[in-house]
Amino acid sequence: MIPKYRKQFNQEFSQEKYDQLKVILTEKGGITPAFRISESPIFLPNEFKNKLLDASDSIIDQIKALPAEVLYKAVPDNCRVPNDTKQPHFFTIDFGICRSENGDIEPQLIELQAFPSLYAFQKTFEETFCEVYPFLSEIKNKMPNEEFKNHLKKLIVGDEHPEHVILLEIFPEKQKTAIDFALTEKLLGIKTVCLTKVKKEGRKLFYENDGKLTEIKRIYNRVIFDELDRIPDLNAGFDFREDIDVQWVTHPNWFFKISKFLLPMLKHQFVPKSYFLYEFPEHETLEHFVLKPLFSFAGSGVNLNPTKEITEAIEDKENYILQRKVTYEPIFEDINGDFSKAEIRLLYIWHENEDRPILLENLGRMTKAAMVNVDFNKKDAIWIGSSNAFFGN
Repeated sequence: MIPKYRKQFNQEFSQEKYDQLKVILTEKGGITPAFRISESPIFLPNEFKNKLLDASDSIIDQIKALPAEVLYKAVPDNCRVPNDTKQPHFFTIDFGICRSENGDIEPQLIELQAFPSLYAFQKTFEETFCEVYPFLSEIKNKMPNEEFKNHLKKLIVGDEHPEHVILLEIFPEKQKTAIDFALTEKLLGIKTVCLTKVKKEGRKLFYENDGKLTEIKRIYNRVIFDELDRIPDLNAGFDFREDIDVQWVTHPNWFFKISKFLLPMLKHQFVPKSYFLYEFPEHETLEHFVLKPLFSFAGSGVNLNPTKEITEAIEDKENYILQRKVTYEPIFEDINGDFSKAEIRLLYIWHENEDRPILLENLGRMTKAAMVNVDFNKKDAIWIGSSNAFFGN
């Protein structure tokens, strides 16, 4: 894709530059990325970007038109958190990069979520690619760094002093996304706090900040609420379901409301047909579909080849969907003449009281395996892992 830039990148690429890329990221974050960094960016033409934006705008319109009671049903009763908001603060959409029946390269929706992704890291990643390969600067994201920072600060910190705002995670130092937490701290001046370190007094929450007990007024939430039950003997500082005096960024209910739960309701040429498992029609062929749990994260529980025996054995069929398979097209050439496949995540933010979300950045993932997951690739594979998309002509 975009032969001019692909050719130049592959000519300039070296193991030394790849090592330099990783060293710079480690220096900026203060810790080494715990996930694989792809050697290469993803190059996509502006025509493809327009297709992404057309699909995303349509999806946003359809979600905005849904009655509140439809979204309410998405939240499991045992996970419902009080003081919901009218819209989320984050909105991310994942598209596979595929080839249509008529031969065109086009996006196909994989999933969507109202949960924060690697916003701070991806901006740093893009900048670092441009430092190591200066020619990329001519096609980088047009949003200036200061504008990017101001958007995130307005969204996450709001009108509060940064000491009253925390990034909340469970055992953050153990998370693969820890480098994003570190970069967010540097960008916004907030602290990352483990759920087990939060203290509750009445309806208020506190954390220890440089030896001083400090009130928490806004939570940049990175905890996936329904995963807490899977951690044995977790000594959480508070229960999400309690009525507490804090502003959520974003409110935990939105993790469920904007999720695979919506896929059967969305219609667009770049949205594969999906059904709830309990509504799967007889005229469809099961082998053409992928089985996905509604609220899994990072691809867990996905079955690429479901059988009737597997689907009939599932008791909670309302918690699964079947999504028509799409074929990722291997079009990203590496230095050996082999090709990778990829998907792209659009990273939107949604300011409070604004009508539509704003696109800030993107996140790319490259693979040579059946699933976009580094663990499924051969150990010596290249052009795989976390990446960033650059758009041009």
